[in-house]
Amino acid sequence: MRHLAAYLLLQIGGNASPTAADIKKVLGAVGIEADDERLEKLISELEGKDVNALIAEGSAKLASVPSGGAVAAAGGAAAGGAPAAAAEEKKEEEKKEEKEESDDDMGFGLFD
Repeated sequence: MRHLAAYLLLQIGGNASPTAADIKKVLGAVGIEADDERLEKLISELEGKDVNALIAEGSAKLASVPSGGAVAAAGGAAAGGAPAAAAEEKKEEEKKEEKEESDDDMGFGLFD
């Protein structure tokens, strides 16, 4: 990732086709040592390609990937009532604990 980030920074800065030496210079400026093998692979794969087109293509591919949040919530609800009841009990216990902790402030806050 750091090699790609340096490559993109150089492109944004006006260098249309950054070399390995350019990327090493950017990484070296922030104290990061470049991995020559990965760097050469990155440059060979990006050589002659438009980075903006690659980013657009990648974004289109990621748009079709489902996010796990809604699926996990639906799967948990379909599992049955017992886990849901246990979760409710756990929430009630957490609320009780939070209430007890709030009593410890003795009527004033740290930033009041």
